[in-house]
Amino acid sequence: MARKPMKKRRFGRVRKLVSGRYQARYLGPDGVDRPAPVTFATAGEADDWLAERQAEVRKGDWQDPDAGAVNFAEYAGQWVDERDLSATTDQLYRRLLRLHILPTFRQWDLDEITPPRVRTWRTERLTATGATTVAKSYRLLKAILETAVDDELIRRNPCRIRGAGKESAEERPVATVDQVDALADAIGPRWRLMVYIAAYGPARPEEQAEMRRPDVSLAPLGIWVRRAAPELTTGRRVVGETKSEAGKRFMVLPGFMQKDVERHLKWFAQKESNGLLFVGEKGAPFRRTSFGRKWAKARVKAGLPDNFRFYDLRHTGHTLATQSGATLKDTMVRAGQSSERAAMIYQHSNLDRQKEVAAALDARVRAQRDASREASGTQRAREG
Repeated sequence: MARKPMKKRRFGRVRKLVSGRYQARYLGPDGVDRPAPVTFATAGEADDWLAERQAEVRKGDWQDPDAGAVNFAEYAGQWVDERDLSATTDQLYRRLLRLHILPTFRQWDLDEITPPRVRTWRTERLTATGATTVAKSYRLLKAILETAVDDELIRRNPCRIRGAGKESAEERPVATVDQVDALADAIGPRWRLMVYIAAYGPARPEEQAEMRRPDVSLAPLGIWVRRAAPELTTGRRVVGETKSEAGKRFMVLPGFMQKDVERHLKWFAQKESNGLLFVGEKGAPFRRTSFGRKWAKARVKAGLPDNFRFYDLRHTGHTLATQSGATLKDTMVRAGQSSERAAMIYQHSNLDRQKEVAAALDARVRAQRDASREASGTQRAREG
């Protein structure tokens, strides 16, 4: 009986090697003849592999198998360079790469970074550093590799750990009105207004660093936030835009701060018409290191815990404003925070409303101060 002729292969070629195994090859859409990365025990297995490649070509899912042979360290460096990042974000990304990502992935190409390797890396980092830093590092790694997917260098992002990029920051402490006053007294006249603006503005440290004389309004009492000057780890301040567009705002201040604002302008702000509002004893912009030492001493005198940061005064301001009747939108406007939540589109907080919030905050602070003075007087009377 005559043998049935083999069906002619229309895609690729299979040949038997001297070793007895089978090699498969095909002509890719790019015109390059491509062999399978392995040999096969049977001709059927080689045919199956070719059928998978043919299906990829037909569906438009085919990718150059050599495209992912790009060193991760080189690609990540270029990824950061090509983004229009703020100075602080650029510094953060490069630090996370240098300390937490590149030590593991530096030697690998993009297509060699697999889900198991990502999981192992994350587990190792969690035992070596804080969960917040690991979450930031994971988000950065995922973003870089997602761009690699868009660039068609890899087929799928290997960062697939659910919730790995989520930060669970601890609840920040809140100071009382008495403690804020104690901080302002302890830190000294030059920096007193900074404490109050941080708590009752509330303003970020980098926003205060770039506040200038023309930004101050005495009627109504308030300060414009137009720019920011974050300080890098090198000690250099980089003047630029606020954290977001919402950060550009007019902060209506409570009335009890009137005298502090006027005194500061007279005694401590630079005398030039566009002079900085906050400068050191020698007239230069304040530095985090020197201010930090003053802050640490004031914090001890005020009886606040060691983990209470200057930035936490903003949280204090949020809490007091809310207790004074501010809505979520009111608080967001005062703090210069942005949100994409649909509910916020229909809420509004104009200047008149901000004056009402500041007045309520003023009344609340004054009432708590009066209560503290009354309690202190009663205690002295009992002791006498």
